[in-house]
Amino acid sequence: MQLQASIKVGSIFPGRNPRGYFDPSEMAELEESVKSKGVLQAILVRPRETGRYEIVAGERRWRAAKKVFGDEYEIPALVRDLDDGEADEAALIENVQRANMSPTEEAEAAAKILGRCQGDRDETARRLGWSRTTLDKRLALMNCSEKVRRALSERRIQLGHAELLAAVTRDKQDAVLERLLSQATLSTVVQFRGQLEQISRSLGSAIFDRGECAGCQHNSGNQQALFGEAIASGHCTHGSCFDAKTEASLDAKKASLSDEYPTTRIVRPGENFTLLRLVAEGDTGVGEDQAKACRACKNFGAAISAVPGKLGNVYPDLCFDATCNAKKVAARIKAEKEKNAPAASSSKDGSGKTVSTSKSAVKSDAKAEAKVQDSQRVKDYRLEVWRKALRRELMTNRESNLTVLIALSLSGNARHISDTKLTKALSALVKQDYASFTFKTDEAAKVIAKSDDAVREKMFLGLAASAADGIEEKTLVQLLKYLDIDLARHWKLCEDFLKLLTKSEIEAMCDEIGLKATMGGAFAKAMSGKKDEIVKSLLNVASFPYEGKVPRSMRFNVE
Repeated sequence: MQLQASIKVGSIFPGRNPRGYFDPSEMAELEESVKSKGVLQAILVRPRETGRYEIVAGERRWRAAKKVFGDEYEIPALVRDLDDGEADEAALIENVQRANMSPTEEAEAAAKILGRCQGDRDETARRLGWSRTTLDKRLALMNCSEKVRRALSERRIQLGHAELLAAVTRDKQDAVLERLLSQATLSTVVQFRGQLEQISRSLGSAIFDRGECAGCQHNSGNQQALFGEAIASGHCTHGSCFDAKTEASLDAKKASLSDEYPTTRIVRPGENFTLLRLVAEGDTGVGEDQAKACRACKNFGAAISAVPGKLGNVYPDLCFDATCNAKKVAARIKAEKEKNAPAASSSKDGSGKTVSTSKSAVKSDAKAEAKVQDSQRVKDYRLEVWRKALRRELMTNRESNLTVLIALSLSGNARHISDTKLTKALSALVKQDYASFTFKTDEAAKVIAKSDDAVREKMFLGLAASAADGIEEKTLVQLLKYLDIDLARHWKLCEDFLKLLTKSEIEAMCDEIGLKATMGGAFAKAMSGKKDEIVKSLLNVASFPYEGKVPRSMRFNVE
């Protein structure tokens, strides 16, 4: 919803502006313009507490109006309801479309939008109207130290200088920057590149086998005769070779973690907003119960750093869905606030119904928030299990079968009855091979007419059952719920299911069904082995009742 309004400057306050540097001369020009013509173009704000508004875009105009006319001036504004992520995106796009925003300011805001896009750089570039190359270059600037970013924002160095410094480890950037700025004349970007190419890649930071580097001509230790004391030993001067070997090592480490986590990502500069720790202090954690459940989520995993100075470091137990994480954190904070409210009360909603706000109700709501997003392989597997369960129920219960058959016809789903499956079934029952009855209705009728009652009954039961493989998942779940099918009668923990899971998913599932508690100390020992050994151990716990233990990821009756 968006409204046009005139709002007093004093009722507006700065928000999450990606622009941190306001050029004094440009602000002076803007103030002169506002003084003579007022503010002509509306700023964008979002409502906060009663009667107050936060700037999303247009802080320069607001600052100029405040200085020229004071807090009572009514500035034109567009009022729009936006969450933090939407506000960040709108603010960045607004500033990018206007001139003179610092590239480092663009980088910081673009990194937040990348987080909202779950690390999808192509989608992020599309939203910003940038090329993928521009986005990659901006995000690389996130590895710059604070002093380097400030120098670029204040136009003391050029974008090219900052891009080169981004490839240097942060602990060295400030010293290099100081030497660069201390020169009587600032080096050109080309000159600066030549200087950095000799020292930017330390062999000491390499995560690959450096055996081949010992006798390499690009090893600075072998170049002393050429460069003398100007180049310190222990550096690679062949950047592309160093980078290629580094990428190969990162890929190998990622592959080695594929059995551990549903998601493993190589995280590069600028992608710090694409991953979040599940359990954290203050307003950043999802809560312990949700964190346990999240270990089975497709967006749970580990990050491998490709950031200079942290190359190859592995950071486990992370969430890669910033939007979902923000919702879970908000739900946890809300539940905690409600839990600390007065013990019990009731009120009436808009329809006149009494609504309880007791602690028990709040606890129930908080527990319901513990949801995760299952991996596609788990979704595909359980869908087949559900279809099989429905087929079996329909083939053994004539009354349910008739009800479902009529329901399928009434809802337009009779089209999913499979003539191919029915023909195969008929061939097996009468022990005669029929290829197809397509366009041969009279022949099909003759065969059925000659069949005995047992064959007719089986074929009748097969009508609805054959549709189970074709109906949409939503319709399938509706039928499973209507028939109140107990999935435990059709499925139990097995090797096929466990092999689909990563170790983190297995641990979360075992914790949920009580297998982890039953095994006690033996569980950690089992989980330290290889995948095949883990599966065998988990399926052979004598004291554990496997029957009836259906985990959340397999159930269809979980909202």
